[in-house]
This record gives sequence, C-alpha cells and structure tokens, in this order.
Amino acid sequence: MKIAIISDIHENFHNLFRALEISRAQGVEHILCLGDLINPGIAKTLAHCGLPVSAIWGNNDGDRVLITRFALAADSQMTMSDKTYDFVELDGKRIFITHYTELARPMAKSGEYDLVCYGHDHQKFYDKEGDCHIVNPGEISGHLTG
Repeated sequence: MKIAIISDIHENFHNLFRALEISRAQGVEHILCLGDLINPGIAKTLAHCGLPVSAIWGNNDGDRVLITRFALAADSQMTMSDKTYDFVELDGKRIFITHYTELARPMAKSGEYDLVCYGHDHQKFYDKEGDCHIVNPGEISGHLTG
C-alpha cells in the first residue's frame, strides 16, 4: 500500500492542494496527517479529498471543535485522533504517528512498529532503528522551505 505522510500544513491551501494532486497521481491509497492544520478549512479539504486520512492534533490547530465536526461528518473520509499521537495499522504494517519529535525514537526502539512518523519541527528526516523506519516528512506550510 502506498501512503502519503504530511505535516505542518499551517493553512497553506496551495501546497496542500499540490500535495494531494501528487498523491493521487502517484496512486496513494491513504494519507497520514501529523498535525498543525490550523484552519478548519484544511480539515474539510482533507475530509473530502477522495482518500482515507488518519490525522492527529499538533500544537497549532485552531478551532478544534469545527475541525472535529468536519472529520466526523457522515461523508468524511478522515479520522481525527483525540490526541497528538495515534496507532494505525495499514496493510498489515504497524504505524505510530505523533506530532512531537520526542516520542519518535523511543517508539521506534520499542520494536512494536514498522514505521514511526512525526512532525512539528518542519525538518525532513529519515532514519532506521532496527527494522523500524523513522520519518519526518517536513512541512507543507513552506515556513522553512519556502
């Protein structure tokens, strides 16, 4: 299964639309969103993007009530955790997603996961801990990367 990992959108609709366009073109089947949507409109976009989305909260997510309402809508394909981390299983792979950097390495070292994803610091990163891949996708927002 091909997944897209996105984080730290910070209201950048243009870059989000582009990321979704690329994801669809490359045959992505599921999106993991690691928080910092900021704008409820981002949640509405993800909820109706045509792909299943597993999302968590970041430290900068604005109107959580409206974001949750969009995620829980009857026609939504988005699930929104009530925490800044979650456990997801896709295609038999165990995945831990978190917004915060500090949880990534310990969860990877636990040996319980095939993939650990985190965001928050806006820096792309990849490493491996045993058989577990550790990924920070960087940012959608463009705050650091332009």
